[in-house]
Parts: sequence; C-alpha cells; structure tokens
Amino acid sequence: MATEFGRTARINGTGGTDHGTGSTALVLGGGLKPGGIIGNWPTLKQTALFENRDVAPSLDLRGLFKGVLGEHMGVDRGALETTVFPDSATAKMVTGLV
Repeated sequence: MATEFGRTARINGTGGTDHGTGSTALVLGGGLKPGGIIGNWPTLKQTALFENRDVAPSLDLRGLFKGVLGEHMGVDRGALETTVFPDSATAKMVTGLV
C-alpha cells in the first residue's frame, strides 16, 4: 500500500498538514522476509525538512515497486527501468523483501 499524499511538518495555509512531500508505504504479506523498516526517518528538525516545510522523502518509491515487481512477480529489470518506470535508473531497486 502506498500513497503519494505527503504531509507537511507544519500547519499550512488551509490549517492542515496535507499536500507535503514525504509519505509512507507498507508492504505486507506472508511471503515477506523479516526485516522491519526500510529507509530512514529524517526527523522533524528544522534542518531536516524538505523545502523548509515538508517531511523529507528518504526513499524513491519506484525502487520499492521495482523490487516487488521484479522479485515477487518476475517482471524483467530492463522493462522496469524503461517501460514501467521510464528513466528511473537512478531509483535503486529495493531487493530482499520476498
């Protein structure tokens, strides 16, 4: 499960914390290897905020999706980097999940 709907670290102009950058994804299932959290928690310190207001992203989710699609579903890595996620060679595949 993933969402592109990030959160701000401070209240924004509409009185909420919506429409930020950093978000979350959960990978669940019996076929997963134990391992816990992937990525880094950037904290909410002022110096760690993205653009001085948002929770900073610490993982390109395309890499997570590449890992699941490649290792679990057998999608060819070349297709993942050119067809499924064009121009995504910099998004390193997250491996070892399944």
